[in-house]
Amino acid sequence: MTHVFPRHSKIAPPVIASGAGCYLTDTTGKQYLDASGGAAVSCLGHGDAQVIAAIKAQVDKIAYAHTSFFTSEPAEDLADLLVANAPSGLDRVYFVSGGSEATEAAVKLARQYFLEKGEPQRARLIARQQSYHGNTLGALAAGGNAWRRAQFAPLLMDVSHIPPCYAYRHQQDHETPEAYGLRAAQALEDEILRLGPDTVMAFIAEPVVGATLGAVPAAPGYFRRVREICDTYGVLLILDEVMCGMGRTGTLFASEQDGISPDIACIAKGLGAGYQPIGAMLCTAEIYDAIAGGSGFFQHGHTYIGHPVAAAAGKAVVTAILERDLLARVEAQGAILTEALIERFGQHPNIGDIRGRGLFLGLELVADRETKAPFGADARLAARIKAAAFDAGLVCYPMSGTIDGARGDHVLLAPPFIISNDEIGELVDKLAIGIDAALAKVS
Repeated sequence: MTHVFPRHSKIAPPVIASGAGCYLTDTTGKQYLDASGGAAVSCLGHGDAQVIAAIKAQVDKIAYAHTSFFTSEPAEDLADLLVANAPSGLDRVYFVSGGSEATEAAVKLARQYFLEKGEPQRARLIARQQSYHGNTLGALAAGGNAWRRAQFAPLLMDVSHIPPCYAYRHQQDHETPEAYGLRAAQALEDEILRLGPDTVMAFIAEPVVGATLGAVPAAPGYFRRVREICDTYGVLLILDEVMCGMGRTGTLFASEQDGISPDIACIAKGLGAGYQPIGAMLCTAEIYDAIAGGSGFFQHGHTYIGHPVAAAAGKAVVTAILERDLLARVEAQGAILTEALIERFGQHPNIGDIRGRGLFLGLELVADRETKAPFGADARLAARIKAAAFDAGLVCYPMSGTIDGARGDHVLLAPPFIISNDEIGELVDKLAIGIDAALAKVS
């Protein structure tokens, strides 16, 4: 008998006992290769001595002090470290406890920024279909994950959703990747003009789309054009790097690879690497100064923002990523994993696309490679793959509804940055077992 309210009342998960490196072990002694870092969280793996020591040292000093009374050295240090390594223009850091909170803070900051500037009519937010920005009501409204939104739709604020930049499904045969990127970006300008440019406050998007689409990077030039459109109409660009940021794609911020800087960035997951709950919203000096020079008060906050122990963990994680040269390792191991996936699944009759950046990769499953037709939703393919892979000792992140929230399936991979070549081989072998076992039940 348990009194824990679980994620799923009809599933009894094993009890976790320990973790070391890329592996997790339950109380029965069964070991699992963590091929998704939980939900792209455990970037340093499990049991990192440097991060653990930083947490213990901070607890010995001060565990908690409310930010309405105090700041703390760990929060100040981590903010300095993030700004020193952030895309140009980002200058202030607002700490939160996770990705959903980061999105909520970003949306509310965008609104208050325009109020402080004397543009109260700017209240519209534009986002993309098949996106995910968190599970609190504001973040859920911003996201375009149809399955997660459905039952809460009457509670959600009105947000415009334009099509995603999703080359595998939306690029036409005659188009170059660059031409498709420009066409996909045009949907943003069209929606701004439809709503009225002076009513739009922000556009939010993931540089590499995570859970909902399965590691889909934008087409070349897409985000450069998006940045131009936002600048033309005075719209803030919010980039959600909660899942794809903090080195996951091979640069500390994923947007670096698109050659742009956002007005507001959201980070979490890999920022704490699972050792503490922490996230952050970063913004430009211009946005901060509008509030500092106006009311002086950002009308937002949570009890645990800027938590000293969480900030100490975040500082240790980011320091480890930079000082251990893990960004280069992500690129190298990402290339090895990509090659291994292509070798094993590149001609698989039910794998339509292998995509992603760095150690943030996805495989899209199809019933027919030629037509790209998906399996039916009743096949429950993603759930079957998750269960079969788990039985084989692999933690991965499959999801259904890839195409439109109802149809399509993919598997997301986001292993720790420390994954070895042998562990990559084990990952691919066990993933093949999971996929083949699941397909055998639906064919």
